[in-house]
Amino acid sequence: MIKTVVFDIGNVLLRWDPRNLYNKLFDDSREMESFLHEVCTETWNLRQDAGYPWDKATAELVTAHPRYETEIRAFRGRWHEMLVGQIDANVALLEGFRRSGVPNYAITNFAADTFKESQQRFPVLRGFDGIICSGDEGICKPDPKIFHLLLERYKLDPGTCVFIDDNAANIRAANTIGFRTIHYGLGVDAAGAFRQFGLPVD
Repeated sequence: MIKTVVFDIGNVLLRWDPRNLYNKLFDDSREMESFLHEVCTETWNLRQDAGYPWDKATAELVTAHPRYETEIRAFRGRWHEMLVGQIDANVALLEGFRRSGVPNYAITNFAADTFKESQQRFPVLRGFDGIICSGDEGICKPDPKIFHLLLERYKLDPGTCVFIDDNAANIRAANTIGFRTIHYGLGVDAAGAFRQFGLPVD
């Protein structure tokens, strides 16, 4: 029986995409995509999600790619412009679970400082029964350790939890540990998926 919901945050509850910022900084979309695949890459950003200091990460990248200094510094300096709002339907589901008394948690790959900033902007992030933020723990999904940390810290049974995430690798890791899962993406009816697990959905 599913008793607990566990949410990812980026692109499940909040809309995040570096292109929201870099479309403003690049006139050429091909150059922008090259920059995001070769300079400020997903792998580079994940280091900060795991706790690597922004100032060091930025300085190293500026040294390696001096022609893009302005754009590199914007990644942290204008980070808030990448995060453009809530995914209202999923936020409504979460708020409904809270009204119904369903225990709710989050596991998120997020730098510690930008997560605190996001909690100030979006009050929904301040109401969880517990949060595992990768930047605070030095561990990122899909490392199984971050899922075990949630279970151990909050005394949860994975078999009674459903985890929703937009990343396939994270979903596979959670399945291996015993979570029920919802792989959220284009065309996925999150409300219907939660309802199939017997959870109260308005």
